[in-house]
Amino acid sequence: MAYDNWSIGIYSGDDVFRLAPDTATLNPVLTAADVSDVPAQFVADPFMVCLDAVWYMFFEVFNRRSGKGEIGLAVSHDRIKWTYQCVVLAEPFHLSYPYLTPFQNELLLIPECYRGGGARVYRAIDFPFTWKCAGQFTDERCVDPCVFRHRSMWWMFWGDPNGRHDTLRLGYARELFGGWTEHPLSPVVISNPGIARPAGKVLVNGEAIIRFAQDCSTSYGHCVRAFEITSLTETCYSEREHLRSPVLAGSGSGWNAAQMHHIDAHQVSNTHWIACVDGLDEVWQKTIHC
Repeated sequence: MAYDNWSIGIYSGDDVFRLAPDTATLNPVLTAADVSDVPAQFVADPFMVCLDAVWYMFFEVFNRRSGKGEIGLAVSHDRIKWTYQCVVLAEPFHLSYPYLTPFQNELLLIPECYRGGGARVYRAIDFPFTWKCAGQFTDERCVDPCVFRHRSMWWMFWGDPNGRHDTLRLGYARELFGGWTEHPLSPVVISNPGIARPAGKVLVNGEAIIRFAQDCSTSYGHCVRAFEITSLTETCYSEREHLRSPVLAGSGSGWNAAQMHHIDAHQVSNTHWIACVDGLDEVWQKTIHC
């Protein structure tokens, strides 16, 4: 069976560092062929959320007609079978990496949209189908922005739009829509494409913080590495790579033969994690960047 470029699958395991293809799922769960409303080149960068026992997945759909990324939606009632719905957000500029974050009893969508200017936040007018820009919370042109809360502060990792995937920046703010300050130690990664570019949602569990990074040292999005943040304050930052890193890599065959570059992991019980991931068939590994 042939797969179209980047596709999306479901992984599971007893730990976020021991994930494998979900045995109950026929991966990939979403491909470009599932997209019914626009001519899709690929699907990638999935993020998901569970509300009222329904799982919603948002992801990049690369529209061949418009030549840019748009944000698509799929829905599942069992985390196994996913049904494509439609494109829920499109702009005159490229969108990807539809990062989700809770905020004051609602869910915000913060996609990569640096080609349109600074980082934007979208609110649901009619969840999950209709989204409206609620403003630009920073003028920074952010690649794959990752926003999270820790110790009553907002934090954000982002990459530089330099095309080299080798720089990771860090900022913080008291309020999401307040004044953002770049950390005094930012960039926290410089000239290292192996560990810089963000690769999915930052995991925060109390004082434990894990960030995921694409390894672009040999090719774009070759695999996903995991880093434990050991110090995070307004003046300090340090991290170390987890012993089980990398957490995702190409399987050598099928839909994710060549490489994997994204993970959004969720703990659904004390002993079970699931994650939406993406993978690239070897046929396209030299040409497609998402």
